[in-house]
Amino acid sequence: MSDSDPSSELKLEHDGDAKPARKRPRPGERRLQILQTVAAMLEQPGAERVTTANLAAKIGVSEAALYRHFASKAQMFEGLIDFVDQSAMGLIRQVTDRESAGPQQAGRIVALLFQFAEKNPGMSRVMIGDALVQEHERLQERINLLFDKIEAQLRQSLKASDSATPTADAQVAASVLVAFMQGRLQRFARSGFKRLPSEHLQAALGRML
Repeated sequence: MSDSDPSSELKLEHDGDAKPARKRPRPGERRLQILQTVAAMLEQPGAERVTTANLAAKIGVSEAALYRHFASKAQMFEGLIDFVDQSAMGLIRQVTDRESAGPQQAGRIVALLFQFAEKNPGMSRVMIGDALVQEHERLQERINLLFDKIEAQLRQSLKASDSATPTADAQVAASVLVAFMQGRLQRFARSGFKRLPSEHLQAALGRML
């Protein structure tokens, strides 16, 4: 992730960019291909639940080949959650390093996280837990932890206020912002990625902050 492109993307290769195939992928290359393929499958509106069978068919390998790189399907989703977590925390650090604490900083954090989701639509399904239904419960716990970290940072951003009760007010405002984020991401996924999370964002933030 670079400062010039704050919206990280789990990049997918396109046929026009493909290089002549090697007989054996480099170490780690197949693992990345598996994660890219899962992400691509999640980006399809109304996509069926990801299974190792349809994933293997998409890549053109056997299910046994998948398990040489990941011990379970849960580990594949953990790889995607790692990407979401690292990207989200990296974006937040960019904001907090550059802007002073306050409502503007909190709003910028929300805006960048929405940009990330719009650039990686499949990851929005991971963030709201939609892609994790019927998967191992620890995956949803990790997503819950991610939003707990986001909320904690928003509270910190919003403590800098002239309120007589800045800590309590920041807790309420951060909670509302996280609920707003989750709702917008859920609408984005359920609309087939047509209703963007950033729709009328500044007006919405203006009302909340």
